Amino acid sequence: MSMSYADAAGFPVSEPTPILSYSPFTLEVPGRPVPLEIKISAPVTGTDLPVMLLSHGHGMANFISSLRGYGPVADFWAAHGFVVIQPTHLDSTVLGLREQDLPDAPLFWRDRAVDMHTVLDHLEEVLAAVPGLPGRVDTEKVAAVGHSAGGHTVSLLLGSQVSDPNDPREKDLSDPRVKAGVVIGGPGIADEHFSSWAAENYPMMKYIDFGQMTGTALVVAGDEDLNLNFSSRLSYRWDAYTHSPGGNKTLLTFLGAGHLFGGISGYDAAETSDENPERVAAVRAMVWAYLRSQLFPGDTSWDLAVKALEAQETPLAKVETK
Repeated sequence: MSMSYADAAGFPVSEPTPILSYSPFTLEVPGRPVPLEIKISAPVTGTDLPVMLLSHGHGMANFISSLRGYGPVADFWAAHGFVVIQPTHLDSTVLGLREQDLPDAPLFWRDRAVDMHTVLDHLEEVLAAVPGLPGRVDTEKVAAVGHSAGGHTVSLLLGSQVSDPNDPREKDLSDPRVKAGVVIGGPGIADEHFSSWAAENYPMMKYIDFGQMTGTALVVAGDEDLNLNFSSRLSYRWDAYTHSPGGNKTLLTFLGAGHLFGGISGYDAAETSDENPERVAAVRAMVWAYLRSQLFPGDTSWDLAVKALEAQETPLAKVETK
């Protein structure tokens, strides 16, 4: 176990290895307005590698909301043994589709979940694009991680629904191939604290419902992640924990963290309001530990990470389970 402070904020993680990244891999998807572009990052060594689907946020930056974003976390997870698959969703700023007259624009919330189904449907093909990768991956070990709008995408894969009575489409977008999910700073439910701005601009957010979110999840929240454009209630960002069925849910609340958790969405991302490399290092180490322990029976990484957290003089975060 490496205790590299800069990389993992002192949390116990495996020794990092060099990584290789392949992009873009393109899938032609019938009915999708543009092909699905994907970035695959993987360690150059190792076998029995688990798969992580990583869903970007909606964001206003030009390239962070695409397969090019989230380097500080994606590179770390790949260096520590995950095959990280990053699609560019239809709401990516890069594509210029947000302002077009398309179903579900500007968020394309539904297409985001379908993108993940598509990746898993074509997983062998995706992995085969990367030289030396096929045969080194355990395609049964699949996790999904998402930030902000990507957090909502992951919650859909775990069973949450958008319960709009005027939308006749199938509500259940869950995918049993996803064994565990991590929802980072995702949107919550619309109650009396929900903003009229969000209701007007993103009407689907009025119908977010975690009642059927039975999948195993880590919900990561910041205790200073308050955006009045969405809700005046601070706990809005951990509704995926509070309002989903218990038995397999964990809440990890980072103290002093805003919506970017110190800068997870990109290297030196201008949109970060709470710049803090140590927090970024802690987020990626804790998420790594959680997923290791969910995907590998008997793995103690999460227990060790929680112990390390509790041993801190000034804790970076707090953990709750239900």
